[in-house]
Amino acid sequence: MLTIVLRAIIIYLVVLFLFRIMGKRQLGQMQPFELVLTLIIADLATIPMAEIGVPVLHGIIPLLTLVILHFILTLLSRFSTKFSMLISGKPVIVINPKGIDYQALKKLNITIDDVFEAMRGLGFFSLEQVEYAIMETNGKLSVLPKAEAAPVTNENLKLKVDPAVIPVSVVSEGKIMKDNLSEAEVSEDFIHAFLQKNVGKAKVKDVLVMTIDKNGLVYLQMKKGEKQIFENVRRAA
Repeated sequence: MLTIVLRAIIIYLVVLFLFRIMGKRQLGQMQPFELVLTLIIADLATIPMAEIGVPVLHGIIPLLTLVILHFILTLLSRFSTKFSMLISGKPVIVINPKGIDYQALKKLNITIDDVFEAMRGLGFFSLEQVEYAIMETNGKLSVLPKAEAAPVTNENLKLKVDPAVIPVSVVSEGKIMKDNLSEAEVSEDFIHAFLQKNVGKAKVKDVLVMTIDKNGLVYLQMKKGEKQIFENVRRAA
């Protein structure tokens, strides 16, 4: 039993390491050859885990071989467009100003319902809203909306806005995020004083989440209560 546990831990750590060096693509962002490689690695990893008669090294060597193959294919894809198209395919326009390209759908072996489902996932519920739709090599649909259906931006309205800033979490589920205090440019004393001033007798342990950005905007929500927004707070280092 101990042997099986140790073998499982070893294979797990090896596979984890291999996926780390292969990159951080999500499953839906993988190219076809990457998805195939992932499935094979998952299958190979189970063999030395369950089969005690198979040496662990005999399980690790094929995994390393596949990862090396992955890097070779990736390198070739970078240097050769034709090779990249051969193993990954190319983006295909499935909707154009004339409508749905039925021939393109047949080549991709997808249905109109598949296209509609992907459109709805992007927030488009009518073909009249779409100028172009492109099926990417990773199976995702990209949509260029018609001008009248495109979201309105501040640039369209010619509005001047402050630069975007990232809120920093300083309290999460009743605990002060000490590692984030320097980034948020506040101290623990600031947090306690802020709560005492704005929420009465509430304590840090009663806070669900509290964030603060460089513009002094504080988002606060207690474990029991609704969210509260405080602007231009006086901040302490």
